Amino acid sequence: MSGTTTTGQGAATARSARKGSASRLSARRVAALARAELTLLIRNRSALFVALLLPTVMTFSLKSTVEQADLSGTGLSVGTAVLPGTVGMVLLFAVYSNLVGVYVGRREELVLKRLRTGEADDLEILGAAALPSVTIGIVQSVLLLGGGALLLDVGAPARPDLLVAGLVLGLLLMATLAAASAAFTRTTELAQLTPMPLMLATFAGSGVFVPLEIYPDRIAEICRWLPMTPVMDLLRSGWTEQLSGPETLRALAVAVGWTAVGGYAVRKRFRWEPRR
Repeated sequence: MSGTTTTGQGAATARSARKGSASRLSARRVAALARAELTLLIRNRSALFVALLLPTVMTFSLKSTVEQADLSGTGLSVGTAVLPGTVGMVLLFAVYSNLVGVYVGRREELVLKRLRTGEADDLEILGAAALPSVTIGIVQSVLLLGGGALLLDVGAPARPDLLVAGLVLGLLLMATLAAASAAFTRTTELAQLTPMPLMLATFAGSGVFVPLEIYPDRIAEICRWLPMTPVMDLLRSGWTEQLSGPETLRALAVAVGWTAVGGYAVRKRFRWEPRR
């Protein structure tokens, strides 16, 4: 027993020593790993459909839902209700749901385990795996926001800083929660189901399909503590400017808080090799 323990400690010490000289993040390593991940994503047609086409298809359903809602007295138009929702769709499908499958799949294929034996540290491995999905998310968001603003006659956002803050925080939050969700997902088959609770809660209570402004005040207040709600509030306020200074700070704090919770879960529970 002591021999086994000593061997395990020796391996951990050797790994730490090997990475000591490469402790800083390396753009070269991240870029190389991200290129490999992009190649795998392109070869996976189902994942590519979820990342590229599903958010766009769901946008049409979102528009139909919003058109049937009573927006009177909310300060919203169909355009200012739909456009933030399109970004929410991208964040949920192209980033969060897709990345849960990526992390679980690479773990089950022993890719993550092999990468950890090299120079790349944990943050580089996870970040590089997320980079293609995050990039797709950024491009899709820009295209959908630009095209949607023209088609829905919304115009440029009055507070682009809030729009950018919402998008950046949303990308970081979804990537972090994807890694946290993967930590609790045993198989690649279950990776299709694990994202559902967060996605359903977001659809129902974070203002993606139905703006919180039409909910009763008490229910809306509870929903504002959901992970994606502050992101949606920031995105929507980019056009409506409905968030006051304190409300903006609260939205930022809630989004950062959920990201920190996700990061803690990843650090404590993320598995780098298949469960036996």
